[in-house]
Amino acid sequence: MKERLEALKNEALAQLQEVDSPENLNDLRVKYLGKKGALTEILRGMGSLSAEERPVIGQVGNEVRAAIESVIEVKQNAFQKAETEKRLQAEKVDVTLPGRPMSQGGVHPLNKVIQDIEEVFIGMGYNISEGPEVETDYFNFEALNLPKDHPARDMQDTFYITEELLMRTQTSPVQMRTMQSMDGKSPVKIICPGKVYRRDDDDATHSFQFNQIEGLVIGENIRMSDLKGTLQQFVQEMFGANTQIRLRPSFFPFTEPSAEVDVTCVKCGGSGCRMCKQTGWLEILGCGMVHPKVLEAGGYDSEKFTGFAFGMGVERIAILKYGIDDIRHFYNSDMAFLKQFSRI
Repeated sequence: MKERLEALKNEALAQLQEVDSPENLNDLRVKYLGKKGALTEILRGMGSLSAEERPVIGQVGNEVRAAIESVIEVKQNAFQKAETEKRLQAEKVDVTLPGRPMSQGGVHPLNKVIQDIEEVFIGMGYNISEGPEVETDYFNFEALNLPKDHPARDMQDTFYITEELLMRTQTSPVQMRTMQSMDGKSPVKIICPGKVYRRDDDDATHSFQFNQIEGLVIGENIRMSDLKGTLQQFVQEMFGANTQIRLRPSFFPFTEPSAEVDVTCVKCGGSGCRMCKQTGWLEILGCGMVHPKVLEAGGYDSEKFTGFAFGMGVERIAILKYGIDDIRHFYNSDMAFLKQFSRI
């Protein structure tokens, strides 16, 4: 039996020297050291040996097992090292190569227009006021001289949540909240940017959600000429020093008198083109002197205080400023469209 063990060891070591893959190595381990392997098969015959022979053969068997396991371990380590080297070569990174530039985003064109408008009015001494988008009927309509049966409510078809709660149709409620917080004593000079909601069908010029910026000035001896001068300075800073404005009589329940404001066409400069329908003018916003009833609702004495207000759609300003032909481009998340504004 001792000779058989020695022969087995020599055979196993010889084959292990020729092994060329981890799979073949595992096969040889099972062949010689497995539960049904050659070494186990020989050692099962120890039952026929005498008591004196068993320890000797057992020791030889252990030595054979240890010799084979030792070679297997060396081979396994060699294969693992080779595999590691191969993977490192495949994953090698040249740290001297220049880095890959990261794509840089930009400000959304609507946010950029809002920032530009805010900068213009902050430069004129205005503060920025904000308020809730879910508003009460009182602040959105009634306090602004629009009682529940007023026909002008039809101009602002509304998303109602309950009979008294709605998605605001304008940022005017922020003006009223600000006025009431002043206790009818302090002057007001604010702009109110934010999202508003109306039940419009989406098309090239309308959206159920859009951005609006309204302005409000209240004080003593505020006149229509102050409003016109403010708007003239605003349009020149937004569209260029040669831009002029034109006021046309209009109607808004919360102002009296009221006016629509046109600017000289940003494309033709007022000479007439397809964009302005050959008129030389483009409508841009609405404005007027604050109605006495609105002043009273805000806590101000309409005999002592006067004021003016104006409101504009941010999308309308952006369309004119950047020559965009469809309001839906702002909301479609089209990267090809948005990348045009990454450097503005």
